[in-house]
Amino acid sequence: MALMPITDAVFLIGESREHPLHVGALQLYELPAGAGPDHVGELHRELLAQPDVAPLFRRCPGWPVSSLGQWAWADDDQLDLEYHVRLSALPTPGRVRELLELTSRLHGSLLDRHRPLWEFHVVEGLEGNRFATYTKVHHALLDGVSALRLLQRSLSADPDERGMPAPWAPRPGASDPADTVHYEARAVSDIATLPLRGLAAAVRAVGGAVGELVSLAPALARSVNDMLGEQAAMLPFRAPKSMLNVPITGARRFAAQGWPLERIRAVGRAGDATLNDVVLAMCAGALRQYLLELGALPEQPLVAAVPVSLRRGRAGRDSAGGNAVGLILCTLATHLADPVARLIEISGSMRRGKQFYAGMSQSQITALSAIPIVSLALTPIPGMLRIAPPPFNLIISNVPGPPRPLYFNGARMQGVYPVSVPYEGQALNITVTSYAGSLEFGLVGCRRSVPHLQRMLGHLETALADLEKATGAD
Repeated sequence: MALMPITDAVFLIGESREHPLHVGALQLYELPAGAGPDHVGELHRELLAQPDVAPLFRRCPGWPVSSLGQWAWADDDQLDLEYHVRLSALPTPGRVRELLELTSRLHGSLLDRHRPLWEFHVVEGLEGNRFATYTKVHHALLDGVSALRLLQRSLSADPDERGMPAPWAPRPGASDPADTVHYEARAVSDIATLPLRGLAAAVRAVGGAVGELVSLAPALARSVNDMLGEQAAMLPFRAPKSMLNVPITGARRFAAQGWPLERIRAVGRAGDATLNDVVLAMCAGALRQYLLELGALPEQPLVAAVPVSLRRGRAGRDSAGGNAVGLILCTLATHLADPVARLIEISGSMRRGKQFYAGMSQSQITALSAIPIVSLALTPIPGMLRIAPPPFNLIISNVPGPPRPLYFNGARMQGVYPVSVPYEGQALNITVTSYAGSLEFGLVGCRRSVPHLQRMLGHLETALADLEKATGAD
């Protein structure tokens, strides 16, 4: 039995029925040529026939029914693979709508702490000669980025390759993937998902950087006036209260769709903005229209928390090595009706946020980025959401994915959609990943607090079309 690192334990401490803390992904596949009517069932049986399970996927809390369950990992030596790997069928007509409804229900249920904290669902009955898989893993085991990368181990760029290993299978000749989580992936996760049930645990999670923060005092003093003087360079707690910043339940609603990457890049070229700037502008336009329809658009602009990788050249890296990841609070300029004006505000806000971190060590960047997140640990206190302004209105993440088509035992993956985590006081999360020339949006919201979430997909398309027209990119 191994002691659990605090970075793992906080996700178990912070979980409740109203606040599940697992991440997931939905994948759509096209059946290979010549596939029979029982192809998906055969695939499920082939997966169950791979009994070897990597140590990561055997872990469960040591004492799941007591508080000590958050402090040690135990190995399940009697793992029931049929419990974790499940076959489901969609009701007719098997549209994407039914698939998203199923994903919403699966994502809202807690993982069983008496078992290893993961599930893999194979879903048949999807129209268009397709099937799907939905994976969920507790955040104490993996963050969303690392989970997607592990999933890719089961995929191939060769459509004729068969016999691919299951995502949970040991990797021959390699160490346990849980012990080699990519620094950037874990750093993004730790910044974007630190909310806890107790402030003390949050303080422990960032306490190692106190000395670095002290050394930042002169830089902070020089920067605060600049930040306060720029409407687009946001500070924590300047975000307006909105319908997104309310108590949430455990029920989830999931919406997903992909857009051609070239459409978004063309807007960036025409508008002198980055790809991520255009993604944020799409989200801003969609949120503005969605909130206007509900009569809930704040007068002040919404603010997004945006995890970004602040890459440096080899000579510019600090002694800690790796990649620095920061959290930028970016205005979404939702008070502006002009899509180009919104894009300009967003682009300027992101640029100033990156400049603010220039010259800092990665531990300093991480510590500063954690400040607005740690404040979310206070949200479970009764009445806190009514009293205190939100540090930001929602998290919007953009995660790079595989650039070329991948295949699962001959089945072409048509799309991969991240299914992330909403938090108390943060009823909506938007995560985006790229795949084979497409940008895949995954929207997760509290079903009670964020009604008609699927309408956001239409608003995202409208926002992109408006940007194309206004910038001349169409």
